[in-house]
Amino acid sequence: MNATTVAVDLAKNVFELAVADGEWRIIERHRLSRARFARFFVHRPPGQVVMEACGSAHHWARRILAEGHRVRLLSAHYMKPYVGRSKTDRADAAALIEAARSARIREVPIKTVQQQQLQSLHRLRSQWMSTRQRYLSTLRGILREFGIMIALGPSVAKTQIGAALAEADSGVPQALRPGLAEMLQEIPPLEEKILSVERQLAALTRADERVQQLREIPGVGLLTSTALLSTVGDIQRFPGVISPAGWASPLAKDPVPNGGAWARSPSKAMCTAERSWSTALARHCSLPTARSAPANRSTAAPMGAAL
Repeated sequence: MNATTVAVDLAKNVFELAVADGEWRIIERHRLSRARFARFFVHRPPGQVVMEACGSAHHWARRILAEGHRVRLLSAHYMKPYVGRSKTDRADAAALIEAARSARIREVPIKTVQQQQLQSLHRLRSQWMSTRQRYLSTLRGILREFGIMIALGPSVAKTQIGAALAEADSGVPQALRPGLAEMLQEIPPLEEKILSVERQLAALTRADERVQQLREIPGVGLLTSTALLSTVGDIQRFPGVISPAGWASPLAKDPVPNGGAWARSPSKAMCTAERSWSTALARHCSLPTARSAPANRSTAAPMGAAL
């Protein structure tokens, strides 16, 4: 029988493939190196390729699409029930074949190079923000051990830490001062890197109508709009205005083990924010109203898919 579906268990160096026919029976298996996998689909007749939306999945999806195949990315969140007991590469590839048969599993949209570029810039910024916060927290904690209380807030904290280190009788031991001063001096370069990323985000999306449209929503600025563009992509893929809010809501991903109930109740502020976002999306993105397309948290793609 002709092969119609190829399931790919992605990896860094060795790729496991399961090839199924029109009745979803596995008729071929391949274990390919990275170089052989890159050539596998070049001369193969067009068919369906199924992959888990994990690291490098979007890159390979774009390459395979260019060869004339249809590519489906499935969220890892929905793959677990199909794997069974043994978690091996062969089992993962077979599980992709089984999952591809299910009509209830939504596909993860394939990200463009621009989307991944924006997302990577956000990740760099987040790392530098975390590093800055770690430095400030370390400095604040050490000085507190010697009776020096540092206020919250990066700008105020840097000023107060610098003053405490410059004061001779502040109580900070001399042996600690050089190390603390060096850590304090490493913070401004981090802040410059953070600002550089923000300038890059602004330059890359200055002519993007979708970002400018999102920034018209009250409370949505450069960072939020570019983050939405890089993760959500085409907002029209959602059936209604509540769906994007449910997709991004932390409540949709924090169930208690017994199933059914949520681990925490939504706060009034969170509910208000979700309603505001839904209304704004309906106004600015021409989505159907919430009443015409109710939210379905159980089938919405999880936030972490394809990061």
